[in-house]
Amino acid sequence: MPKVKNIVAELPSPEHIDIQELRRSIDSGETTLICVLGPTASGKTRYAVQLCRELGGCEIISADSRQVYRRMDIGTGKDLSEYGEVPYHLIDIAEPGTQYNVYRYREDFDAAVSGIRLRGAFPVLCGGTGLYISAVTGGYDFSSRKPLSEPSGSVPPSVYFIGTLVSREERNARIDRRLDARLHEGMIDEIRALLDEGIDPQVLIGYGLEYKFVTQYLLGQTDYEFMRTHLAIAIHQFAKRQMTWFRGMERSGIRIHWTEV
Repeated sequence: MPKVKNIVAELPSPEHIDIQELRRSIDSGETTLICVLGPTASGKTRYAVQLCRELGGCEIISADSRQVYRRMDIGTGKDLSEYGEVPYHLIDIAEPGTQYNVYRYREDFDAAVSGIRLRGAFPVLCGGTGLYISAVTGGYDFSSRKPLSEPSGSVPPSVYFIGTLVSREERNARIDRRLDARLHEGMIDEIRALLDEGIDPQVLIGYGLEYKFVTQYLLGQTDYEFMRTHLAIAIHQFAKRQMTWFRGMERSGIRIHWTEV
């Protein structure tokens, strides 16, 4: 039987983001929302914060399905210190153990945008949860629960998408370094505290990735080395799925301006 080659899709070509031109499009009303997206460990938050500082008068809306939960800080990589003086929204708005969903996110997003515009500021959406991003930018088909596979014209042309681009090798290396740092910073203790609160272990496992593997470790279902190794593999696979979603957005007709950070 012939050996099947593992074909790796090419990464998109990077481009330069002209801040002055972007500023002009905002002032003219041509752009009403900027969306900074990318896979985990690609530098999204840092880039979005710097972009807000360069543009001035911006506030960030998180598009992360797990950072909505309070006291889930290390495991979700909130890194709130990165925001500095830039206001942020839709982080720490739900209790762990509850089931936050995309429908609630759409309502909260609309409320956040309204508040930002009332303050005379400009909204910058930033995150890696493709479902949430597509839900609020019009690129998600709720009838069949998938990204729009054909150009539909439903995505407002006033949304300017920026993708943070990093090589697969560097992304995986960052994931591994970040995972070890989070384990050292007390991620296991953070998740143990959630269990001690009485949160159902199966709910934590359902949050996936760090919360799944560390909870299983704390329950005695795996040892530390198994947890660390298989969690890293799972995060690598997750990043790949994120890129698959974003490339699917492009196939639906959405222009993403990929840039190296």
